[in-house]
Amino acid sequence: MSDLVLRTDRDGLVTLTLNRPDKLNALTVPLFLELRAHVERIASEVDTVGLVVLRGAGRCFSAGNDLAGIADGVQAPTPAFQSETIEMLANLPQPVISAVHGHCYTGALELALAGDLIVAAESARFADTHARWALTPRWGMSQRLPRRVGRSRASLMSFTARTIPGREALAIGLADECVADDGFDAHVEALAREILANSWFSHRANKRLMRETDGLPLAAGLAWEGHRSEGRGPDMQARIAAFTARSASRS
Repeated sequence: MSDLVLRTDRDGLVTLTLNRPDKLNALTVPLFLELRAHVERIASEVDTVGLVVLRGAGRCFSAGNDLAGIADGVQAPTPAFQSETIEMLANLPQPVISAVHGHCYTGALELALAGDLIVAAESARFADTHARWALTPRWGMSQRLPRRVGRSRASLMSFTARTIPGREALAIGLADECVADDGFDAHVEALAREILANSWFSHRANKRLMRETDGLPLAAGLAWEGHRSEGRGPDMQARIAAFTARSASRS
């Protein structure tokens, strides 16, 4: 790999960093090739990876698809390669946090929407600019954005190509949290550790249930949960024992 996507591992947390800072992390076919290789590997590492954070190097998350590459006709290995890669990221067994600072436009927003959670810095700027360039979504915008913010707000973003700052993204439900830039890295780290402290088994099982029942009527979703829930995890007894021991030591 040529380090267009960097991977760092620490205590169950994998951070994937889009690494074209001189080009505002614009998305290219070679970058997606590296991203897919990382995602495929992480999918099989459930015993050692409990959480994934996706972020960008330098000044922003990503300015979006590389327009020069589009104009030059650079081709992916298959017509749906990028959208399939984003879907693979969204369907990782582990939770995924998209940590967004600075630009997050169009293709980059489609990529960020693959995260189970989106954490925004106040500097974050989100936009769907497909219409500005006479393009239409191919990587999931028309499906994931309305599910995040509702159809009317998604329509407003898509029709106007308006830029949404971090605080507004939080208000409309596009971001789950928004924090000051000077505390952004520390906040993402603290959130990651808070999640990792809980059962990785439960995280994977809960994510699977939510994904499998997305869009089902309530009754159907409840029936699915009742029959498909994985119930107790292998770490349940150890967690209860640890809690009991802590409670006893305090009394």
